[in-house]
Amino acid sequence: MTSGLSIAGVGYRYGPREALVDIALEVPAGRFCALLGPNGAGKSTLFALLTRLFTTPSGRIVVAGHDLSQAPLAALARMGVVFQQPTLDADLTVRRNLLYFAALHGIDGREAEKRATEALDRLGMAERAGEKVRALNGGHRRRMELARALIHRPAVLLLDEPTVGLDAASRAAITDHVHTLAADGMAVLWATHLTDEVRDDDDLAILHRGRMLAQGRAGDLRGDQPLREMFLKMTAEGAA
Repeated sequence: MTSGLSIAGVGYRYGPREALVDIALEVPAGRFCALLGPNGAGKSTLFALLTRLFTTPSGRIVVAGHDLSQAPLAALARMGVVFQQPTLDADLTVRRNLLYFAALHGIDGREAEKRATEALDRLGMAERAGEKVRALNGGHRRRMELARALIHRPAVLLLDEPTVGLDAASRAAITDHVHTLAADGMAVLWATHLTDEVRDDDDLAILHRGRMLAQGRAGDLRGDQPLREMFLKMTAEGAA
């Protein structure tokens, strides 16, 4: 697989504690993969490894054909990320945030302006372009983070709990939009603890206590039971 995300044999420790154990996951281009796990499962640690905030002592991560350990700049250039914690500059306008991030990717001038406009239009944020980020509500800030993550046209999109703190309408809008991005050919890894964000046709990986418990098409994994019920059973105290 050259156009998506490949994770093989990845592990990580915090001192004596194993945070991730032999993690393997494939996210092909054009697929939405939900990484589902309770708080503390290891989702954010995995995202830290994928984005080179941490480096893994074992295993291999390949982003759009680029080995993250061998060619980190090339791999990161093909990746868009929406972190759990906001990382926007609250004192800059929406457009200035986008232009600044575009410049970090070597995109400037008319091309940066064009991409900023396209990103804001796509997310229904065009009328907010001149507003400072601190004036935006939570839903609009999240849309802004997503617009920024897409401005360099990545092949792989990572989102770590992207809907935390949002109301139902904002959650649905962002979830719908990211599913559309996957349908258009992007490889999407969406980390969440909320089962209602997962659709039956999504790829699903269930992470618990640093170990991958199950992988497959969400509808096949849940069978005749609601996903929430299956998830609670698998991750209950004493399970796994």
